[in-house]
Amino acid sequence: MDETATTMAKGRSATLMLLAFAMLIVSLDQYIVVVALPEMKRGLGFSEQTLQSVISAYAVASAGFLLLGGRAADLFGRRRLLVAGLALYTAGALAGGLAGIPAVLLAARAAQGLGGALVFPATLSLVNTTFAEGRERNRAVAVWGAAGAVGLVVGVLLGGVLTQAFGWQAVFFVNVPLAGAAIALAFRLIPADRQREPGRHLDLPGALSATVGLTLLVFALVEGPSVGWGSATVRSAAAVSLLAVAAFAAIERRSPDPLLSPRLLTNRNVAVAVGIAFLFWATFGSVLYFLTLYLQDVHDYDPLATGAGFLLPTAVVVTGSALAGRLAARVGLRSALVGALAIGAVGAAALGLAMSADGTYITLIPGLIAISVGDGVVFTLMFIVAGTGVRDQEQGVAAAIASTSTSVGAAVGLAVLVLVANSGTDGLAGEELRTATADGLGTALLVIAAGIAATAVVALNLRPGTRPSRRAAPILPPRRC
Repeated sequence: MDETATTMAKGRSATLMLLAFAMLIVSLDQYIVVVALPEMKRGLGFSEQTLQSVISAYAVASAGFLLLGGRAADLFGRRRLLVAGLALYTAGALAGGLAGIPAVLLAARAAQGLGGALVFPATLSLVNTTFAEGRERNRAVAVWGAAGAVGLVVGVLLGGVLTQAFGWQAVFFVNVPLAGAAIALAFRLIPADRQREPGRHLDLPGALSATVGLTLLVFALVEGPSVGWGSATVRSAAAVSLLAVAAFAAIERRSPDPLLSPRLLTNRNVAVAVGIAFLFWATFGSVLYFLTLYLQDVHDYDPLATGAGFLLPTAVVVTGSALAGRLAARVGLRSALVGALAIGAVGAAALGLAMSADGTYITLIPGLIAISVGDGVVFTLMFIVAGTGVRDQEQGVAAAIASTSTSVGAAVGLAVLVLVANSGTDGLAGEELRTATADGLGTALLVIAAGIAATAVVALNLRPGTRPSRRAAPILPPRRC
């Protein structure tokens, strides 16, 4: 390899590290606030009914704007959207740390969610358009996926450390220098965006109807368990969501440049990835929440000890994500996915059976290891599937479709599983409540195991031995703006 090619390869490697870093930042914040919630409740006066909104404000804003963010990245430039998302994310983090009342904190969390909705599809589409489809892209997505997976788990650990050492505000302030550094590096490492293709436009009516429909759908799913499925707010949100989705479908049929092209809608890989992503977040994505409750509510772990309890699964998730690309190249995407999901299902079942009032952390370890293997491998592979066979001009939308499915899956999964976990705790107190809580959490993990098994059935719809093609991709050197 001559000196020019070597320089270009190093530039692409540096770009990948930046994109993985950006993914780590937005993934980190999805769970970093979980262990800080009790401190936020005391410091800002949240009620039990409104405290969960700290989590849902991020989820609702992120889910509603992902599709718009992905389409905008394809049309207006991926670097522009990445920088804009990181800037919005930074502003939200700063506002959250300075918040003195619940309303300001919730608005800051929504701003962070919106920033994440721009960053996520921009980073994945940049990975997919920088590296050639096949072995090269698989390894690049594995690095990106490992960063995202570790961010989810490390968020709990870091949140515990920061909350205990500096107070709940630190879980927001930590994002300011991280995102600021990523913005500075983006201008240096990522090539300037090209001119938009002639004849392509945003399809604003479609984008608005999709955003309204998805936002209200996730809002209804998130708020339903806490305020009641029969409440006027939830029913109204669900009704308007259905109308907006119907309007979106009608608009897309008539649009000359639709938000979702017919090619994507008929791409079997994208369809399977959407199903896997939905079920993945409804199952694997709920484990951290229930494990946190088990350690804190059943065994009285403090925030720091709870975070330390995630060190083992963090290491396993990172390893699984990092090896996922090589595994797919060797045995094919379908075999790799089904195998990882089988291991994850066994792990979830073992974890559920180990959750008891008199259990210990040691008894959780076999299940934690197995479910973390499945988590790390599947997290990466489902996004490799989503980008396989998709044109460069549509990678942002493809990434957004898969990610939107994860957001809806998370809302649906948590709504169902919380009902399962809490079904036997009404009217109890003291030791009876502790025992019933442990039993309910264990039952929820067994339901998760069944859901993971169902995900494996969906993965079987991939063609046997699916391996992306290995066409060459243009090597673009990093360019300063």
